[in-house]
Amino acid sequence: MKINKKIRILLYGAGIWYLAEGMLGPLFAVFTERIGGDVLEISWAWATYLIVAGVFYMIIGELIDTKYDKARVMVLGYALNAIFTFGYLLVSAPWHLFVVQTGLGFAAALANPTWNALYAKYEDKKHDGFEWGLAGGEAQILMGLALIAGGFIVTYLSFKTLFLTMGIIQVIATIYQAQLLKEIKHPKQS
Repeated sequence: MKINKKIRILLYGAGIWYLAEGMLGPLFAVFTERIGGDVLEISWAWATYLIVAGVFYMIIGELIDTKYDKARVMVLGYALNAIFTFGYLLVSAPWHLFVVQTGLGFAAALANPTWNALYAKYEDKKHDGFEWGLAGGEAQILMGLALIAGGFIVTYLSFKTLFLTMGIIQVIATIYQAQLLKEIKHPKQS
């Protein structure tokens, strides 16, 4: 089955992003302990991310339906995610981690609902199960592979190298997804 250009951009861009996102995974707990955090602070930091993301998912979801261009908001979310990933480089105490997690939660709220809305808009309705399967399967596979890579990076290099690698990959994903802005300004047949 041939996939249209906009779906390909969304899938490939998300795939690149998942390579970075997946690198941290459960290593987050190890990082938190290295900066002086304990199990409770790990829980609070992760909960901060989830709660901020959850609240803003609903707010952003409403705004993108009524006021803002979805592609622009999504690209902004990707860019902010990269910035806050680089923010991990500045984390030296648990409270710094809360700031980064708050920013990442907000960035996720900008990127994820808009990505889903655009994907739904551009999908081939005859093959929507297949296309959504591609999106979900790609994310799981790439995050799994990325976690292995992240483990190697932390084991043989450092968390600093991990965060630099993640941030650079997320910048690449942002640039790749920004192709949609060009596609929207100059629509062509897909």
